[in-house]
Amino acid sequence: MHSIELLPDAATERAVRRVWQAVADAGLPSLADHGHPTNRPHLTLATADTLPAATRSVLAQALTALPLPLHLGGLLRFSGRFEVLAWAVRPDEALLALHEEVWRTVREAPGAGRPHPLLAPGRWVPHITLGRGRGAVWPGPDSRWLPPSESASGTASGWWAAARRYDSTSRTTARIGPDRA
Repeated sequence: MHSIELLPDAATERAVRRVWQAVADAGLPSLADHGHPTNRPHLTLATADTLPAATRSVLAQALTALPLPLHLGGLLRFSGRFEVLAWAVRPDEALLALHEEVWRTVREAPGAGRPHPLLAPGRWVPHITLGRGRGAVWPGPDSRWLPPSESASGTASGWWAAARRYDSTSRTTARIGPDRA
């Protein structure tokens, strides 16, 4: 499985990693505990079984829209096979347009397989995952987990600075499009 992911600027990445660490320091499931070198804050736009070279080329062209403004706003909690704690991404029109273009490009790619329904435009809930676990609970108000500078409003701003492709089979990444990190 391949995923197309946006990467935040360095300052936003540090802010997210501080939240990861605060959650881990509380003894709760956190992505700070995921030690693989490819683990970093990101926003998933689309997934596919395969990404042929021609599709990667079209994606690289679409991703020349970067950098785009990044707005985080409050926490989300998802339930399913795993419980998830995430920092909500407040998408603007440019991010929604880029997401739709990337999702459509991947969906139409040869060998892409069935698109993940939760990533489809109109159903996508953009977020940066902070922690996940079976039956996990992150007690307390959102302000407990957000950095002091952001906790009053639960917001932070920055830039989507780069994009990558993550291959879950080989557990490797490759940049796609411009890198303005």
